[in-house]
Amino acid sequence: MIDVAVSNRQTRLAVDGDRLGEAVRAVMAGSTISRAEISVVVVDDPTIHDLNRRFLDHDWPTDVISFPLEQEDGYVEGEVVASADTALAEAPTYGWSGEDELLLYVIHGTLHLVGYDDATPEEKAEMQRRQREILAIFNLQSRDEEAAADPPSPVSDRGGKNTP
Repeated sequence: MIDVAVSNRQTRLAVDGDRLGEAVRAVMAGSTISRAEISVVVVDDPTIHDLNRRFLDHDWPTDVISFPLEQEDGYVEGEVVASADTALAEAPTYGWSGEDELLLYVIHGTLHLVGYDDATPEEKAEMQRRQREILAIFNLQSRDEEAAADPPSPVSDRGGKNTP
């Protein structure tokens, strides 16, 4: 059983909790995880900046941070904290809505919880491949396919691995 709780702690972007929960479940369905308790929290930039500084020693806001709380064979408990402010700021760059950008952040953060990483080019390519698969469920084409210049991926190119 995959339990997902979504909490909206900001006011700038409408949050579709059902859609974000579906994205978390889609990530889990393609993993070895059969049981999970995942909390998704949508916050503003000052809040995620504070978390990034306190837990990762990065003094800037970021798009998403994953907090694995417990992991064992077939089970994960964790939290994905995503910034609505960053989603709204970045979305126009890629021609996405803020809601779609936020969805990408939640997918990315959840992939970290199930063991994906983006520290090396090989890991990053595998993570982006899986992101594309999940985004396709939502009829979205990954922005790494759309951009000829290969723009930075979320999270990894703005501060490294965002999992404490």
